[in-house]
Amino acid sequence: MLDATSTRDLGPRIGTPLWLYLASTTVAGCALLGVSVYVFGVGRLEQLAREPLVWVTLCMVILGELRPIATPHTGSEGGAPTSLPFSFALLISYGLPVAGVVQAVATVIAGIARGHAPHRTAFNIAQYVLAFGGADFVLRVLTPGPVPVPWVPQGPELLVVALATAAYFITNLVLVECAIAMHERAPLHTVLGKDLGQRLFVNGVLLSLAPLVVVAMAHSVWLVPLFSLPLVALYTSATLSVKREHQANHDELTGLANRKLLIVRTQEALADAEQRKQRVGLLLLDLDRFKEVNDTLGHPTGDRLLQTVARRLTHSVRPGDLVARLGGDEFAVLLPQVRDAASAREVATRLRVSLAEPMRLDGMDFDIEASVGIALYPNHAPDFELLMQRADVAMYVAKERRTGVELYAPHKDRNSTARLSLFGELRRALVEGELEMFYQPKVSLADRRAVGLEALVRWRHPQRGVLPPEEFVPMVEQSYLMRSFTHEVMEQTLPRIAHWRAEGFHIPVAINLSARELLDPTLPDIVAAGLRRHGVSPEGLRLEISERVMVAEADAVTPTILALADLGVSLSLDDFGTGYFTLARLKGLPVEEIKIDESFVRRSVADPDGRVIVESAVDLVGTLGMRAVAEGVETEAVAEAMRAMGCHAAQGRFFAPPLEAAEVSGWLLRNLGRGRRAEEPSGTV
Repeated sequence: MLDATSTRDLGPRIGTPLWLYLASTTVAGCALLGVSVYVFGVGRLEQLAREPLVWVTLCMVILGELRPIATPHTGSEGGAPTSLPFSFALLISYGLPVAGVVQAVATVIAGIARGHAPHRTAFNIAQYVLAFGGADFVLRVLTPGPVPVPWVPQGPELLVVALATAAYFITNLVLVECAIAMHERAPLHTVLGKDLGQRLFVNGVLLSLAPLVVVAMAHSVWLVPLFSLPLVALYTSATLSVKREHQANHDELTGLANRKLLIVRTQEALADAEQRKQRVGLLLLDLDRFKEVNDTLGHPTGDRLLQTVARRLTHSVRPGDLVARLGGDEFAVLLPQVRDAASAREVATRLRVSLAEPMRLDGMDFDIEASVGIALYPNHAPDFELLMQRADVAMYVAKERRTGVELYAPHKDRNSTARLSLFGELRRALVEGELEMFYQPKVSLADRRAVGLEALVRWRHPQRGVLPPEEFVPMVEQSYLMRSFTHEVMEQTLPRIAHWRAEGFHIPVAINLSARELLDPTLPDIVAAGLRRHGVSPEGLRLEISERVMVAEADAVTPTILALADLGVSLSLDDFGTGYFTLARLKGLPVEEIKIDESFVRRSVADPDGRVIVESAVDLVGTLGMRAVAEGVETEAVAEAMRAMGCHAAQGRFFAPPLEAAEVSGWLLRNLGRGRRAEEPSGTV
């Protein structure tokens, strides 16, 4: 049986076009059945109900409803039912009333056995009655003279039966596929065309058996069950074929589509979108920190968690969308039709929300988050491969920035042609001295005097002007230029520290270190050599380590951190709050300062929950013998709030923007005083 609601068993919202269609079709089918039974006569139906033939045929129809012949398009429940030869034989022999009543009873029983919703069962009954009605109309119109009951067609009359089967197939196909097209919001011609040849073949084979069943009925009712043998063979063969195809196109663990099927469906969607001038969306989704589950609890628990994730994703997408598992903890969602980027973001957000509710396994609750990247056709890519690549880029941007959802943007693509060109120019910039260091002051919240500086690199590009670090530093971190870049930053910053100290400004200057730099075992030697070369004492330099580095590479970078501390260089944990790092893990590490990320600082004023988070962090920092510094302070209100919460210092545009090196001495003179020492007290851990 073709199933109009095979994708979901939930009723459409009242008043929608799909609801109106299902309701009108159901009413029309039930009305036709009622009228035909009235015309045929209830008394005649009661008389036929005493015949063994009707009961035997009813049993065959019920069994056939429970064992449809599946196809790749319709699945195991929506295929052509093996009841068709028997119900159509009743239509030929006795007409619409008998066939309709028997089919309705069988459909109700099968619906109860499968747990179908009432509206679904009612639509299926109406679908059968209307299709049988079309076939019965052809039989009555094209058969000369009154049709006897029961009727056994012979000779040329078989041509009329063939036309009636065609009427049934076309009517049934259109009724069901119209509902599916509305449900999936897909073009009708696209839905009709899926597996049409295979469905025509299967229905043709089943309907061709109907005249043989009629002949068997006329000779002996006990010949009818013998048809179950070839039908079982046909059902078994089709089931095995569909199972093999399903295994080839679906993930074994989750049952979702695999990469192969995703490619096929995406290419179909792109071809259709090109004709209709529409957009296609591809979402790439990666679970955050899933590796920790596998490493801690084992792969069986991880597999069960993936199965739960798959179910939640499947129930969170729109009708017609495709969820696929690409491997590991990476999933893809194809949106064959999407209005714009905002609509794609809405779907992505819904997917993340579906995973946000804790998942309970083995008595434990798991909090799963995901990063989602979005790429659209034709906005971002013309084909599947490029669409996948750019969704992947957006997904990793979402993961790195902890934003959850990101739409592909060329300027964020580290592999784009423009960025590759920029990388070539960056090599020249390092040679020709186009990198410059700017310095942003750090201010004590108690007396608003400067207590430090942070060195921030800029690229003075000859054509594009001054570029911020996010435009080029990620490229450096993933290239062989990292050591040259670190050397350039040191060689510009250390002489400045020496110069300012000679002027009497004894404040530490911080330099940011990336993961690549901290993984270099020679970094402590490079720093020590630089300090000696420029005559800078270790307390004049502070090194800032991103919290994300400590989360991802804590064990690997710890030896380097300890070696730097042995030089006498102070250390800060930067961007705290963005990487799920526990401050308690700092025990034993020589970190003196925690810099609270600006996203938490901004929230602390307007959001009570944000304030609680910052206050708790500041209290814990103080308990561990460290100082708390607020980043990104933009207003007096935020500065005062941070002071009230116990933050030692802050930096941000409220106090001063990043300054060029030549401007620093004047600013310090106004905010520190010549000769005034402002060394911060060393924290103890």
